[in-house]
Amino acid sequence: MKLMDKAQNTSKKKILLVDDELAILKLLEFILKDEYELITRNNGFDALSWLDNGNIPDLIISDMEMPYFDGADLVKSIKVSGFYREIPVIVLSGSESLENIKAKIPYDINGLMAKPFNPGLLKEKIKTLLN
Repeated sequence: MKLMDKAQNTSKKKILLVDDELAILKLLEFILKDEYELITRNNGFDALSWLDNGNIPDLIISDMEMPYFDGADLVKSIKVSGFYREIPVIVLSGSESLENIKAKIPYDINGLMAKPFNPGLLKEKIKTLLN
């Protein structure tokens, strides 16, 4: 029984990273890979498909501007779903003002950061949301 408890304590929290920019995904992976299990997707549609296949992350970090299915669409799909609405979401944006994003996403999100973001502040926000 002690071995099971130890295994559970060492399991990493799972974060879904969604961004169409490979450089941002690589940066997020570099910053977070030691502490978390990371899953990456290039757009909101692929992220939603991954979720619909029965995968539930502990946190989602999504870019706002992406092709096919952007961050606003992804957040809406997550927050109206009975399965995913409790998953914390952090939205990153490189081109829109944070006020514009808040207007586009009328749902409760857990974090909003402008790109380029401060890695230390992002890690702090993630730690707060996951504890």
